[in-house]
Amino acid sequence: MAQVLAVCISENKGERKKPVAAVELRENHGIIGDGHAGDWHRQVSLLAQESIDKMRAMGLDVNAGDFAENITTSGIDLVSLPIGSRLQIGETLLEVTQIGKECHTRCAIYYQAGDCVMPKEGIFAKVVSGGVIKPGDMIITL
Repeated sequence: MAQVLAVCISENKGERKKPVAAVELRENHGIIGDGHAGDWHRQVSLLAQESIDKMRAMGLDVNAGDFAENITTSGIDLVSLPIGSRLQIGETLLEVTQIGKECHTRCAIYYQAGDCVMPKEGIFAKVVSGGVIKPGDMIITL
């Protein structure tokens, strides 16, 4: 059963995000109040708890939001989703636009562990239909 474990935001790009009770997404914009929102293809980022657990196994003390992801998931193999896949989460609809990313600068996580999961296992999406997402919401792949 795929579900949301945490939703996180930060005012600026390039910083860890903080878990919040719920986030509001606007169509073609992203999460209201998040530094990554805007008119581009990476409006919302998702990372699986299973990926975070890999970093924990390397001895890091990391949690939801520490990889700058907006939505921490469980029970869904995010990196296997093809570009263009749609995810119904709560009342929102997201479309996968990118799998992984190139890191131009090494983050603090990389320097602590010698690796980071977000460039390989994080995915990005644009908001097709807005609404509210909160922990516990089911994720349905369309």
